[in-house]
Amino acid sequence: MNVGTGLALGREHKPELARRAVSEALANADLQVANSVLLFLTSEFARNPEPALMAAGAAASCVQVVGCSAPGIFTEQDWVLDAPAAAAMVFGNGYGLAAEPRPEAQQLLLSLAAPNAVNTTWLATPGRRFGGISGDATGQGPFSIWRNGKGVADGHCELAIQGATGAVGAAHGVRVLSEPKPVTAAVGHDIVFLGGKPALDTLQRAYPDQPDLPLHRLMAGIADSLEAFKHGNYRLAPLVCANETDRTVTLARLVEPEQLVFWALREADAAEADLAHTIDKLAAGLGAAPQFGLLFSCLGRGPYLYSGIDRDLERLQQRFPGMPFIGFYGNGEIAPINGTNELLQYSAVLGLFH
Repeated sequence: MNVGTGLALGREHKPELARRAVSEALANADLQVANSVLLFLTSEFARNPEPALMAAGAAASCVQVVGCSAPGIFTEQDWVLDAPAAAAMVFGNGYGLAAEPRPEAQQLLLSLAAPNAVNTTWLATPGRRFGGISGDATGQGPFSIWRNGKGVADGHCELAIQGATGAVGAAHGVRVLSEPKPVTAAVGHDIVFLGGKPALDTLQRAYPDQPDLPLHRLMAGIADSLEAFKHGNYRLAPLVCANETDRTVTLARLVEPEQLVFWALREADAAEADLAHTIDKLAAGLGAAPQFGLLFSCLGRGPYLYSGIDRDLERLQQRFPGMPFIGFYGNGEIAPINGTNELLQYSAVLGLFH
């Protein structure tokens, strides 16, 4: 094989975990050395990842070690949360990770970023970006991004996956509660009127099941067109508050007049079904059996959403038995949506490669 993964778990965050993960990945890929290593470490390593990066590079006999710290990590073998661990994917023979000085607009770029390094200027630079946001479980604690076996000062990196063709998509994991309606009046983060009616009225009609709205599970979906909505190309915005006095709804992101907004509910069954649909769509678009995958999942999904198991990983394992894949649970996901690189929340971004 040209690609393999390894996962190492321990009681302490020691460089040995990175060495073990890489060694296992090399064995699974039937490689002696690697062209590149994609290495994810749990948050315990974030303050001082260099010893682990050196151990990984030495085990793989290469200097191109790329990755980040995250609250939880996984491969096709298992997932790890709340314990020191290392996950590695090694690339050999015709595959590798490399920086592109001038990427083309349609080129897929694996993109990793720290919470304070995500900005619209970077996201808008050429390339179709996909990946995740580093950090800890709170989104406020230590984080680290690395490339070429050392930390990056600007807090983000992007690399092309050489030797492979890929298909990337996002699964939002929500049950749609209402039809998209145009924003007819908005002030900053507040939707005033949706489809000509008070925003809160439309939300209460969409979710009449309880007198108290579960704002922690309700989301606003934002689409640029009906066609984009039908193809699942939309962004999600958490609800900040519902204002009874003026009947507005405050979102965690800005909305513009005439954008289409619909109400949705985060729930496990919808999340699993959405990912299954995304897997099928990407596999069909790839046109060949994928040889490896990359998955970036929100920390609010995975075991926390699925009552102690990760049905997203199980779906991918069942669909492509034995296929190596790697990823992490982060504080945001990056994916190209309708030609624009977007920062997502509560989503899973999947890349399949051949």
